Amino acid sequence: MPARPIAEIDVEAAQAAPTGLDELDRVLGGGVVPGGVLLMAGEPGVGKSTLLLEVAALYADIGPVLYITGEESAGQVRLRAERLGALAPKLYLAAETSIDTVVGHVDEVAPRLLIVDSVQTMSSPDATGVPGGVTQVREVAGSLIRLAKSRGIATVLVGHVTKDGSIAGPRMLEHLVDVVLQFEGDRHSRLRLLRAVKNRYGPTDEIGCFELTDSGIIGLPDPSGLFLTRRNEPVPGTCVTVTLEGRRPLIAEVQALVAPTALPQPRRATSGLDSARVAMVMAVLEKRANLRVGASDVYASTVGGVRLVEPSVDLALALALAGSHTDLALPRGFVAIGEVGLAGDVRAVSGIQRRLQEAQRLGFTKAVVPKNTEAPVEGIETIGVEDVGEAMRMALPAKRR
Repeated sequence: MPARPIAEIDVEAAQAAPTGLDELDRVLGGGVVPGGVLLMAGEPGVGKSTLLLEVAALYADIGPVLYITGEESAGQVRLRAERLGALAPKLYLAAETSIDTVVGHVDEVAPRLLIVDSVQTMSSPDATGVPGGVTQVREVAGSLIRLAKSRGIATVLVGHVTKDGSIAGPRMLEHLVDVVLQFEGDRHSRLRLLRAVKNRYGPTDEIGCFELTDSGIIGLPDPSGLFLTRRNEPVPGTCVTVTLEGRRPLIAEVQALVAPTALPQPRRATSGLDSARVAMVMAVLEKRANLRVGASDVYASTVGGVRLVEPSVDLALALALAGSHTDLALPRGFVAIGEVGLAGDVRAVSGIQRRLQEAQRLGFTKAVVPKNTEAPVEGIETIGVEDVGEAMRMALPAKRR
């Protein structure tokens, strides 16, 4: 095809089509794109196959969908689809591990959406090695990508992850596909989070929230409040914050436990928080706020299985550590938002207005925020602080400190 001026390129064929699952469409930036290749990764048992089976059934209302399973038999997938209510007439199912046979099914069905679960189970006669090996994964992925681009088929590949949570196989696989999604969640929790690691068609800072139930996966359009612990009285070592995932503010709770230890090397354990960030906040409290937490066991976690990586969580973590160390509880209806620097200063964060509006909507009445922030939100008292020491004085009761 000859080169043409960019203004003459037809964009209608590249418009995203909604999948019917609003939370997934939010992360994708509107839906799946014809010819686009999406890689979804997640730990075993997190719900990848369940989510994609529901997407396949919803998308089958638009056109034919071909679901290739290489890890389960067709009967097993059929039983799950019956439980989920995903027996759509235009949803075609095949249990195959040969890429050549998959191409034959595509020729026969002519699907608008192709789902391959998983790419590590597929094999190609044109490559050496066992299925799941680097050579085979590279060849299979390349064949599926060429198939998707040449025929305009939206394609979803399921990928395995390694012990450290990264996608198994060659790194080149992530470069070749158009979208990389990470499906996260504690296996002991019903909450699941979907993040876009790479997206050529939309934002990479959005998050989708789902609840895993006996009847399938349900999207949660308003997840605020799921990451909080309901209690009658405030407890030392807890602090609520508001994190911003894309354009969505989420209320979350940070918990910390600082306990004496008889061990020569104190324990450090984190869950849902960056361990390096926790160590940095502890060092700042030691040096800038004269809070001796380094010789104690420290445990820090989030509520509800959410993972908080945004720097705006620093101030809530610092106050939770300080409250646990001094055995003082923060007042009811209190939130803390701000990044903590190495000098002990509390730095401004983006979207403070949206964060405060969300806190006010859920009934919070007082917020400690960086000094000189934007105009206050009606219905919630904002207290501007310059450093963690001032934040501790403003938030924690004067007695026993």
